[in-house]
Amino acid sequence: MSFAVLLVSFWNRNELPQSIDYVPEIENEPLQTATLEEPFQVTFNDIDYLVEPEYAYDITAMVVSFRHHDEVYSSMHRLAQDHLNMLDVCVVWGDNTRAMLHEIDFWNGLFTCNVSTRDSAAWASFDMDKLSNNHLLSEDPWIRDQVRSLRVGDQIRVRGYLASYTSPGGMRGTSTTRTDSGNGACETLYIERFEILQSATNYWRWSMYGSLLLLLAGLTIHFRRPYRPYRSSDSDGGAAAPDTDSPAVADNKPA
Repeated sequence: MSFAVLLVSFWNRNELPQSIDYVPEIENEPLQTATLEEPFQVTFNDIDYLVEPEYAYDITAMVVSFRHHDEVYSSMHRLAQDHLNMLDVCVVWGDNTRAMLHEIDFWNGLFTCNVSTRDSAAWASFDMDKLSNNHLLSEDPWIRDQVRSLRVGDQIRVRGYLASYTSPGGMRGTSTTRTDSGNGACETLYIERFEILQSATNYWRWSMYGSLLLLLAGLTIHFRRPYRPYRSSDSDGGAAAPDTDSPAVADNKPA
C-alpha cells in the first residue's frame, strides 16, 4: 500500500494546491529600472564569462516550473561550456495569483516555459503577460545552493540585472519586456540577491515523504526478522515434524 501511495504522490508532487497563501509583494509588477552598471567578467568552473547589464531588476513571484542546467540535465550547456546559467525558472505573479493554477500544467523545455490546460475557464483566468521564463546566472556558491533547493510553489524574490552574457559557446541576450512571446522572450537574470520568501505547501510532497518512510520502515522490519526455514506439510507429501509443544498420545490397539 505504501508503495502505491509513494508512486501516486511522486507523480503529483509538483501539483499546485487549489488554495495558496501568497505573500503581499507578489501582487507587484517586476521592477525594471535603468542602470549605470558597466560590463564585468566573472569566472566559474575555470571559464570566463562577460556579463553586460541592461537594467536593474527586482521580481517577486511564485515558481510554477523549473529546469536545472548542469552536466547531467543539459548536454547542450555542457558542449557550449555554459555553466553560469544554472537553472531556468518559470514564475507567475499579480493577477495570476487569482487564476485557476491547479487546473493548469506548466513545464520547462530546454529554453522555454510551456503552459497547457483542457479547462477553458482556467485558461480564461490566466494572463500570459504575468508569466516569465528566467535564465538564472550566478557564480556565487551560496546563491547557487539556494537556487538548487527551489521547489514548485515556492514564492521567491530575485534582485540583480537583466543582462546579456558571453560564454565560450557564444552570446545570449535578454528580454526587457513581459509582454513578448516566442524566441528571445525569456529574461536572462544575473542574480545579486536571492530569497525564498515562502516555501511551498504541497500535501502530495508530504504524502510522498511519509509513504517513503513507511516503506523503508516496513522493509527494514521485514529483513531484520529472524530467518525461519520453510517446513513442508503433510499435504506436500512429506513427513510432518512432531509437534513438541503438545503431549504425546498413544494409540493402543488390541493384539
